[in-house]
Amino acid sequence: MTTDKNRLAWRCRRGMLELDLLLQGFLERDYDALNREQKAHFEQFLELPDQTLLDYLLHHRPADKTEFVDVIEKIRASNMA
Repeated sequence: MTTDKNRLAWRCRRGMLELDLLLQGFLERDYDALNREQKAHFEQFLELPDQTLLDYLLHHRPADKTEFVDVIEKIRASNMA
């Protein structure tokens, strides 16, 4: 794993089991397939508070930034496979 991906793996460890599983699973399975812009959006997404991430990923509320919609869908799809 590259240094950048190691750093992201650390950022995906959130302290909430549900988030850890969703984010780390996505990072391991599908992150490498993202383009540069999507990777940047994923990193911005990780800056959000844990509860906001969980709400977005579990359909409890829609994302308030359009750049997160694609990332959220990719994380959800990755974890459904």
